[in-house]
Amino acid sequence: MNTVTLGIIGAGRIGRLHVDNLLSVPQVKIKAVSDVVVDHLQEWAASKGISVLTTNYQDLLADPEIDAVFICSPTSTHAQIIQEAARAKKHIFCEKPVSFSAEQTIEALRVVEEEGVQLQVGFNRRFDPNFKKVRDLVQQGEVGQPHILKITSRDPQPPSVDYILTSGGLFMDMMIHDFDMARYVMNSEVVEVSAQGAVLVDPAIGEAGDIDTAIVTLKFANGAIGVIDNSRQAVYGYDQRVEVFGAKGAATADNCRPTTVEVSTVEGVVKDKPLYFFLERYTQAYIEEVTQFAKTILAGEKALCTGNDGLQAERIAKAAKESFLAGCPVKIEHETVTAQ
Repeated sequence: MNTVTLGIIGAGRIGRLHVDNLLSVPQVKIKAVSDVVVDHLQEWAASKGISVLTTNYQDLLADPEIDAVFICSPTSTHAQIIQEAARAKKHIFCEKPVSFSAEQTIEALRVVEEEGVQLQVGFNRRFDPNFKKVRDLVQQGEVGQPHILKITSRDPQPPSVDYILTSGGLFMDMMIHDFDMARYVMNSEVVEVSAQGAVLVDPAIGEAGDIDTAIVTLKFANGAIGVIDNSRQAVYGYDQRVEVFGAKGAATADNCRPTTVEVSTVEGVVKDKPLYFFLERYTQAYIEEVTQFAKTILAGEKALCTGNDGLQAERIAKAAKESFLAGCPVKIEHETVTAQ
């Protein structure tokens, strides 16, 4: 196989983003896109060289020319489509989370394992060069035995209430990226979670049954401890920082900004605010993750962010919500699933 022919299931914001990024990967051809409504996509698809538009994603699974699919549809559909795609012998890239239920995720991973296809989960932050550098330094022993992990992840503005109602909540929708980053950077499972949350940004989020502000503390199997803070609204921009402190020092990834220029005058010291949102902040990471997915298929190698990684992040998110509701720490028993 010299090229990978792809189908995209779901043409919302993230699906169209993946299309744009995949067009820069020379080993990839995008043949088809499915969505529940496609009339408004005709001009867009033609401009991208996409020859097939359909309202039935199963058309993509039945096409023998398509080697792999990107699942960018709502989370509630992921587990079923993963199983159908695996049985159709298609490799799979699935946006996070795999599902809202560990049981559904485990069943989907079981089918992936049985059918022998590749599954990569869309935790794009693993492919950010700054965060990857922190992980590499930790794994190389540059900071010594890790003691403390700190992750800050704050959005510039909250999503709509309609989105909140179907998102799975802050822990499963937003902080799940940080749970995956915690496992990735520390190379250790989280064994206990304690969560605090509040509605401090928008009362409508609370009325929808969610929170918009949270702090979670983590205990790792390697003895380290961690803290993650999330907010749905940071008025100064998209706040994304990671620090690992250890016996020999610390490694820190700061916010990305439009420029590194800092102006110092008698009035004060001023620099650019952080990049505004995830589309700008993680542009390179999104390109790298789809490039690596294509390379994984062409080389017949294991995905760099596996189905098991998706499952473990879901388990931490579920434990965080349980801790928040119960007001006490929750321990996690990690059963590793070997499926891709």
